[in-house]
Amino acid sequence: MSVHADQKPWTVPALAEAKRAGRRMAMLTAYDAGFARAIDDAGIDLVLVGDSLGMVVQGHGSTLPVTVADVAYHTAAVARGLRRALLLADLPFQSDATPARALDASVMLLQAGAQMVKLEGAGHKLEVIRFLAQRDIPVCAHLGLTPQSVLALGGFKVQGREEAAAARLLADAQAVAEAGASLLVLECVPTPLARKITANVDIPTIGIGAGPHCDGQVLVLHDLLGLDSGHRRPKFVKDFLAEGGSVAGAVRAFAEAVRSGAFPSAEHSYA
Repeated sequence: MSVHADQKPWTVPALAEAKRAGRRMAMLTAYDAGFARAIDDAGIDLVLVGDSLGMVVQGHGSTLPVTVADVAYHTAAVARGLRRALLLADLPFQSDATPARALDASVMLLQAGAQMVKLEGAGHKLEVIRFLAQRDIPVCAHLGLTPQSVLALGGFKVQGREEAAAARLLADAQAVAEAGASLLVLECVPTPLARKITANVDIPTIGIGAGPHCDGQVLVLHDLLGLDSGHRRPKFVKDFLAEGGSVAGAVRAFAEAVRSGAFPSAEHSYA
């Protein structure tokens, strides 16, 4: 039985309510119905079918080969395993290059069972966010280290350490919120900057390698379980299976640590 069986399913408006109430949200990736059911029962609030599936499921060296059809397939599987958590799905590489392409991809993902789509970046993506939001498609923005830009960034690197870069990230965060995003993922951002962004945008922030002051935290499920994905283990990763003793125990330990503020600690954050 779910540890949160008496709680209502999460909705998009509930995200803003959680930020106002100071309730930290726990988010994990999932790629199939079995794990989706397990993490939903263990009390996870938000579930992301990430294009990370390209690396941890398909074995690629980056997220770039992932297609909309790939994400839609896994989204449909995950949706069948959820009862309470809010389901997000990534718009993979270049599927959001134009508003029209993003709309087509988003419709496909929402019809597969997603309740929100996630896209990376600002700049020309602001037009895309606005276009989707105006058509009642909830959007989660993603700033900082954006894996789909790994070639342009020159690798997986912390973003926003220099003063000008930090100012640009803050401005981008405010811009995606104004464009209509309902949620913002901050990846590999120094703790002080993530705290400032969280305090200066009305929408909730979800951190991954962005310190403890975001409105929630997300990890890739395989990282939380200590599985070797064949890639370098990021600093922000913690193996919760080691202390949880089981998949359900690991997920509960993660959710409790996020809500109490115990995770991420300084050793899992960037100064």
